[in-house]
Amino acid sequence: MARLHRAGAAALIGAFIWGAATGSAAAQGSVYQATLGEKSQKTAEVSTEEVRRILADGSAILLDSRPRAQYAAGHIAGAKNVAPPANAPASDYVSAVENLVQGDKRKALVLYCNGQYCQASRTLGDQLVAAGFTNVRRYQLGLPMWRTLNGLVEIELEGILRIYKSDQTAVFLDARPAAHFTKLSLPGTYNVPADGLANGGLRNAPMPNNDFNTRVVLFGRDFAQARALAEAIAKTPYQNVSYFPGTFQALVAALNDPTASRR
Repeated sequence: MARLHRAGAAALIGAFIWGAATGSAAAQGSVYQATLGEKSQKTAEVSTEEVRRILADGSAILLDSRPRAQYAAGHIAGAKNVAPPANAPASDYVSAVENLVQGDKRKALVLYCNGQYCQASRTLGDQLVAAGFTNVRRYQLGLPMWRTLNGLVEIELEGILRIYKSDQTAVFLDARPAAHFTKLSLPGTYNVPADGLANGGLRNAPMPNNDFNTRVVLFGRDFAQARALAEAIAKTPYQNVSYFPGTFQALVAALNDPTASRR
């Protein structure tokens, strides 16, 4: 399914470029300014450029409309998720959003999910409008396009635990200094120190050159180290990259907790 979404995002980029080359009125500006241009929707769309601005200035809450497990496995860095338990009624999701904004239904919200054909953001948007929310928009291009354009993606602790224990194809990169990695490291992980990135440290990273869609998960001593490595890799062709914003100590503790995988 993820490959289909990435293919859809690539097709959208191709169509946008073709439109620009032929002078299409719908293709003014760059791909970062593109939307689906959906008609007859209760909520308007925003572009990738607008999402970047929102994350930078805090002018709206970016809300991931997907189930918690999908959010935990990878989400736009800075997005929030208030998904109720599986099979919960739609009213539970609306109530969770109301709690998030402390009852202020004028609060600016931007919803997203799994791209062009995903219905989660459309459905939630309609439900919020029906409940009286007055400033709801959608980034309908969603996570697939965000990844395609090398936007930063975070992974939650529960997500990295699940992937570390079950995905044998994933590559895990530790951004801590080499001395710290030598002293204590997680089995099967590789060291790409964030403090060496300015000196070309990424060139020797053990990246999966046979498949640029291989899952790559980053972590460090803390948020700053993991984020620095993520920002460096964002300037490469790799598109299935996420970073853990928590601490190395929290990750080690969770991996050593026999109950963690059952939470």
